[in-house]
Amino acid sequence: MPKKNDDLGHKAYVFRIYPSSEQKALLTKTFGCVRWVYNHWLYIRRTAYTDNKESVSYNKCSQQLTDIKKAEEYSFLKEVDSIALQQALRHLDEAFQSFFTLQGNGYPRYKSKKENDRSYTTNCVNGNIELSNRYIKLPKMGKVKIKQHRKVPDSYILKYVTVKQTPAGKYYVSILFEYEKQVQSKELLSFLGLDYSMHELYKDSNGNEPAYPRYYRSAEKKLAKEQRKLSHMQKGSSNRNKQRIKVAKLHEKVAGQRKDFLHKLSRQISNAYDCICIEGLNMKAMSRSLHFGKSVSDNGWGMFTAFLKYKLEEQGKRLIRVDKFFASSQTCSVCGYKNNATKDLSIREWDCPECGTHHDRDVNAAINIRNCLLYTSPSPRD
Repeated sequence: MPKKNDDLGHKAYVFRIYPSSEQKALLTKTFGCVRWVYNHWLYIRRTAYTDNKESVSYNKCSQQLTDIKKAEEYSFLKEVDSIALQQALRHLDEAFQSFFTLQGNGYPRYKSKKENDRSYTTNCVNGNIELSNRYIKLPKMGKVKIKQHRKVPDSYILKYVTVKQTPAGKYYVSILFEYEKQVQSKELLSFLGLDYSMHELYKDSNGNEPAYPRYYRSAEKKLAKEQRKLSHMQKGSSNRNKQRIKVAKLHEKVAGQRKDFLHKLSRQISNAYDCICIEGLNMKAMSRSLHFGKSVSDNGWGMFTAFLKYKLEEQGKRLIRVDKFFASSQTCSVCGYKNNATKDLSIREWDCPECGTHHDRDVNAAINIRNCLLYTSPSPRD
């Protein structure tokens, strides 16, 4: 009997690969062909709608791709993975669907040749992709050396592979596996409330904070110096490309440090507590309206909550988001007194006029967020 979709889970593993010179050349050609297919059929679909109000379906685009590959003019498309080209059409179709359902980032845009972050996706069909010790077999590519730092369970089924080249010139594969879920819901006994903090990442309901290192701010001066050097160099020159890679490596290091810290921190919390409660904040709107773009991006709150969510769910635990309009900062966590006047962000401590308790703004908010969870029954949808 086939498994229901609810019984199946998906998990991606990211490993670094080390292609040979010939494989690098083929990867570059594949990136280019995938970009060309995406842009070519984006133009066809745009033109068809603009001129004739006609909608071109994915199936029609796929058939056109099959036909066009027979022409000698487009024989270069046969040199790369055919499934990757089909996936480019699927991604284009998904972009249009997201636009029409108002869930995406607007109308699909052309992919630029100058973009340094390149990738393509291919499916596992009839064993064309295999992961073995020290190597991964890819279509048209053969065996590519891989650094597999984590073991994949034998019961996992390989579904997709995304090959990516970073701006710093490194190559990675993201391998998506399908597996049968065997997670049982756990009784919620220990609770923790987290209140977002610009500098410390958060303050919890126990009064603790993670002392976030602020990696971007630490490297900001060095990044600015190297970026100035890059801006003064002649475009297209060899030295400019070397400097571009140097800047990209600095950004990659900062991103790696942040991700490593957030992974370890979210693992510690998810192992220690059964249920975590946070505010449902719109970080993008906050960074724009309050002009805190760099600080919001540096601490990676959105990434942290995403890590926390899946780590908790893997153990049958819960992450609950309370309404962003919940007055966590205005309410006394001891007596329940609510201050109707909104407190300015510069006020970090205050005294309750009813019971006289002295509050740290963020710790008090974290306690209220936790209490909001304890005194209400979380719905299964949260």
